[in-house]
Amino acid sequence: MPTLVVAFSVAAGGWLLQEGVDRSANVYVRVRVLQEVVDRVRSSFVEEIDQDALYNSAIEGVIQELDDPHSSFLPASDFEDLRIRTEGEYGGVGLEVVYRDDHVTVVAPIPGSPGARSGIRAGDQFVEIDGIRADTMTTDQAVEILRGRPGTKVDVKVRRPGVEEPIPFTLERAVVQLKAVPFAMMLPGEVGYVPLQTVRETSTAEVRAAVDSLSEVGMRALVFDLRGNPGGLLDEGIEVSDLFLEPGDAIVETRGRAENQNETFRASDPDRYPELPVVVLVDGTSASAAEIVAGALQDHDRAVVVGRTTFGKGSVQSLFRLTGGNVLRLTTARWYTPMGRSIHRDPEASLPAEPHALAISGQVVDSTNVNELPEFQSMGGRTLHGGGGVVPDLNVTPETLTPAEAQAVQRLFRRGGAFQVALFGYAVTYVRDHPRLQPGFRLGQGDLQAFYATLPDREAAVDRADFDQAERFVRYHLEREIALQAWGPQGEFEQGMPHDRQLGAALELLEGVRTQAELFEALPVRSTATDAGS
Repeated sequence: MPTLVVAFSVAAGGWLLQEGVDRSANVYVRVRVLQEVVDRVRSSFVEEIDQDALYNSAIEGVIQELDDPHSSFLPASDFEDLRIRTEGEYGGVGLEVVYRDDHVTVVAPIPGSPGARSGIRAGDQFVEIDGIRADTMTTDQAVEILRGRPGTKVDVKVRRPGVEEPIPFTLERAVVQLKAVPFAMMLPGEVGYVPLQTVRETSTAEVRAAVDSLSEVGMRALVFDLRGNPGGLLDEGIEVSDLFLEPGDAIVETRGRAENQNETFRASDPDRYPELPVVVLVDGTSASAAEIVAGALQDHDRAVVVGRTTFGKGSVQSLFRLTGGNVLRLTTARWYTPMGRSIHRDPEASLPAEPHALAISGQVVDSTNVNELPEFQSMGGRTLHGGGGVVPDLNVTPETLTPAEAQAVQRLFRRGGAFQVALFGYAVTYVRDHPRLQPGFRLGQGDLQAFYATLPDREAAVDRADFDQAERFVRYHLEREIALQAWGPQGEFEQGMPHDRQLGAALELLEGVRTQAELFEALPVRSTATDAGS
């Protein structure tokens, strides 16, 4: 009973206190109360509490109340990672590392970086970094030591499969450039291929350089691949779109509560590649600024969009600097395509009743009922859709697994990261043991059996029946991983081309086409409701 009385007294006092005070004073009181609660918990709770953790929990509570997955609080250390991803440049040795098999392990050296030039390879395990034993470090701690001011040096020792003693290296840190366009190449039929993996500060320059280089060697048409592109910077999404549009063409409109968030962004330069037929590839992981590019080119009838409906992130986030180098990432506006389409997908929207398919790549393939989406018209009068991602002009489902194969693969996934770790390790060893490996290779049954023998045989053991049932999936990923380790991203892409139905549909569409108008004439009627190749 005393507890109830005290609780009522405090509540009543709080209500009386609020009476007669203005809103700002009320907010001040609430801030004071929060401070008092934290202080009291820190000093009097039965167990010792980390005060920083309490404040972080309070901040996370504020962010969660917004019910927005794209707003977040970024500690200073996390913001540095975001800065590197958006700027594409940092000082370091250029090694991508993860924690595998109880070691900080090199996944891949970035081409042209100090790590790559020194001879460090994928699969090398750190024994020592700057005089500190690597087995005492987390991945983040190792990365923090490896990064640093260009021109400074760091000594490391690595253990390499097949080599008995640790190998010492002295690496001189340099400015490391992350590539938004990892490669560009000519496909059969004088069709250029340019993949844009992210939208960062260098994306426009890299796309321009890649397309220019292909044009110089006789490119007749372009496949611009935005699949798997999670987006990035709004300004760069606008600039990439500007490469293919005419001055004054609207690219994107932002609408927010603050007046300075309401603006229409337009192209400022002439189309750099007039009349070049362009196909843009998208899928369910194309998001944000990548969707701005796809939506703008589709609205202006400047490109045919092929693939699957995109992710549907039609919002803009602004970064606000806070005390201590921390950053608040906050959704401040929605964005719309030139024809007024919002492609924002409602996260609360009900999922389709039918089960999802699983692509051979491991991606879940869901379905979009275009009949339930609002209709719009392109500049040329074609029917487009909004309200749930950028709906492609030609809907092409990737190569999918049978239900039995998909169930086996899902059981493989339940083994945690053991399968992926084994995949990487086997690929590194395979490349080392096959110095004459040629592009287009195929693994035999003996290779698959050898790979199975490397899988864990204890808690995370992979059932043999599941492995055999998922053979098509295993072969696809193992061959691509081997190609990646042998020849880099372009080699991985070429190894997977025979399975790429969306790319195949794009090439078929572009066959014999010389202008963008001819490309639209080749497009099947009502193709948004058509699944090519199904």
